[in-house]
Amino acid sequence: MATAGALLGQGAAVTLLERGEIGRESSWAGGGILSPLCPWDYPDEVNRLALRGMNMFGDLAGTLQQTTGIDPQYRRCGMLVLPPLDVQAASDWCATHGMQAEKCDDGLFLPEVAQARNPRLLQALRARVEKLGGRIVEQCEVRQIVAEAGRVRHLATTRGDFCADAFIVTAGAWSKVLLGEHALKADIKPIRGQMLLFKFDTPPLPHIVLQGDIYLIPRSDGHLLLGSTREDVGFDKSTTDEVREMLLQRGIALLPALRDMPVVKHWAGLRPASPGNIPTIGRHPQLPNLYINSGHFRYGVTMSPAAVEVLLNTINGTPQPFDVTPYLWR
Repeated sequence: MATAGALLGQGAAVTLLERGEIGRESSWAGGGILSPLCPWDYPDEVNRLALRGMNMFGDLAGTLQQTTGIDPQYRRCGMLVLPPLDVQAASDWCATHGMQAEKCDDGLFLPEVAQARNPRLLQALRARVEKLGGRIVEQCEVRQIVAEAGRVRHLATTRGDFCADAFIVTAGAWSKVLLGEHALKADIKPIRGQMLLFKFDTPPLPHIVLQGDIYLIPRSDGHLLLGSTREDVGFDKSTTDEVREMLLQRGIALLPALRDMPVVKHWAGLRPASPGNIPTIGRHPQLPNLYINSGHFRYGVTMSPAAVEVLLNTINGTPQPFDVTPYLWR
């Protein structure tokens, strides 16, 4: 939807095909932390996109709220990173990369880290696409990308054939399956993440708390998200009692008040995993009217403004903000 909105904004006619209900997969399931959890643990190729996306996100959220009336609940609440971590090394990385960091007794506090409320963000993105004249076709599964003479001619779907001048695959964890013989080295697969939701009368924390892979995300209305796992189980979105118990125990260790709180909801989503967390963004090497913007693993929401910028620059032949070689479709 971010890609569609940007294309519509520059005058393109856009039809968005969705196998199910739009915005209900990994983007909806995620917590909305607008940062790599520990950016010093990731390669430059990840942080290049993520940090630029973080810097662009406030303007995106403001535009969405102003034009649609839907508040994505973007706010810079900060994130406390707890041990185990090398506080000095992490602090040095932040200083080198222009990220504010404050050493504290508990670990390292990153005051500039923001969050968005994913379901509301997706509602706003959809409303924006529709207001700009985009066509959204749901319950429409692409069965085959039909190519001949070195170009994509049409998409064969469960709702008939769709023709266009150009086609962009943004199918998340399903991108490689959808591409079929045209996938080449777009190495994208599903990795399940499970989350728990709680509801307090007032926010129990002033900021995000992170310890290893476990995080607590407080919403302004008292909801609290606890996540998450990384499970290589294929296209299986079921939840498990074992993970529920593990998350509960880890969460209680961070916030003892959770011990007496009921779980409001327990769900799972499938991240579009890629080697090194590095997405694939760009033009197909053999089919010049086929593009991809996928494989962002844990950071699709964070990277989205920058990833869309890179893709549109590729389509339009305009200069890039940085070296995009690592993201090319090979």
